[in-house]
Amino acid sequence: MNSNAVLGDVEILSDIMSCGTPDFDVGAARAVLSLGFSESQKSHMLELADRNNRGQLSPAEHDQMESYRRVGNFLALLHARARLSLMHASQDPT
Repeated sequence: MNSNAVLGDVEILSDIMSCGTPDFDVGAARAVLSLGFSESQKSHMLELADRNNRGQLSPAEHDQMESYRRVGNFLALLHARARLSLMHASQDPT
């Protein structure tokens, strides 16, 4: 990639999350870790992925699969930040 490359969603969100307060408080971290996809959403994502691998997705379904991917990446960033926050809180001597 060259220096003029457009940043992706994850890179932008990662930069945003690295600014400001370094940690979530314990309650916020636990609340973030409780967020996730429902079982029906997970099942639907697997179905989309399988159909994508077989080249059977419509353009709208492909867009939906990409939306799930972006939201999943954002959720993974939030979860990582929350786990780090809980780890830092457990090491805080105060």
